[in-house]
Amino acid sequence: MSSSIPKVVVTGLGIAAPNGLGTEDYWAATRAGKNGIGRITRFDPSRYPSRLAGEVPGFTASEHLPSRLTAQTDHMTRLALVATDWALADAGVTPAALPEYSMGVVTASSSGGFEFGQGELQKLWSQGSQYVSAYQSFAWFYAVNSGQISIRNGMKGPSGVVVSDQAGGLDALAHARRQIRKGTDLIVSGSIDASICPWGWVAQLASGRLSTSEEPGRAYLPFDTAAAGHVPGEGGAILILESDASAARRDARVYGEIAGYGATFDPAPGTGRPPGLRKAIELALADAGVDAGDVDVVFADGAAIPGLDRAEADAINDVFGPHGVPVTVPKTMTGRLCSGAAPLDVATALLAIADGVVPATTNVDPDASYDLDLVTGRPRAGELRTILVIARGHAGFNSAAVVRATT
Repeated sequence: MSSSIPKVVVTGLGIAAPNGLGTEDYWAATRAGKNGIGRITRFDPSRYPSRLAGEVPGFTASEHLPSRLTAQTDHMTRLALVATDWALADAGVTPAALPEYSMGVVTASSSGGFEFGQGELQKLWSQGSQYVSAYQSFAWFYAVNSGQISIRNGMKGPSGVVVSDQAGGLDALAHARRQIRKGTDLIVSGSIDASICPWGWVAQLASGRLSTSEEPGRAYLPFDTAAAGHVPGEGGAILILESDASAARRDARVYGEIAGYGATFDPAPGTGRPPGLRKAIELALADAGVDAGDVDVVFADGAAIPGLDRAEADAINDVFGPHGVPVTVPKTMTGRLCSGAAPLDVATALLAIADGVVPATTNVDPDASYDLDLVTGRPRAGELRTILVIARGHAGFNSAAVVRATT
């Protein structure tokens, strides 16, 4: 990478996950292997074939946000606003003290505010259009988190939203990195997703990829012989991205660098062309200027669908060799959080670098035929400097990012 291109670093984290609310609680739970998956409580799931999810515990929006905001926002947006507050505080940033056009917001979304939308549609059907909230016009929208974060914090710089399912979380961070390289000082990025409501649940069931297991500890099993679908979840992570120069001017604590990124799209079924994941990994490594041997661990996507697991294992083995690099899927503790999953993996990778420990892939009995060095049982200690994060989205999105220590 040319020395004229600024490094883009992470200076703040805000996490809301099914096994921990806040960065400290989440990381302690993840290191301990705490499972955040359980029977759905946000609605009665008894009539549905899949009844387990990862729900964020202990979150009461009124404890964090004014009533005027809770009235106009979906559960997803409330989580995102609070996670942003935490990330900004963690970074030592007071938005009101900075030029408003020097800050932007780039998030990802895969569903928008489903729960809010369902409530307003029910009012439309049962009471009439005059009872539908005017806030429905934007509370459901994919871009609402970016909009509400920017309004709340007075951020008028480059902003946007990326919609590419689970891959979108990495795509948003990459777009944020591009904006910082163009001269923006600070970007709020990442994603919080949440669509655990009947409308959102039916939409997810339509994929045919949800586990129907009733056992929280055996429901989501990537790279396991018993893999039979994933468990959805809510939450994710908001990250504060800055140029290394901006962070240095503020004497900010730096978690690490978003050093590389690559994205591809799988060919249409039946074409005979190979999947695009290996190429996305190679692009990310090349963008970061690192070789496969420099990578200390891979945070895998972990679809828990045998064919998709095989494709991911093949891509990893093609690049690193069989058992060539430790692999982990910490989202077995949270479920797959749609677009929030990959930013949470990036945040987890940064925390792993700081503590020198790889979190385990819990509950999984690895299928030896995948030829992966899957970290299971307990966390694995070791010096970590370079981590690859993989994310894939429904219908063929592939993204990969390299996260690197800066000291």
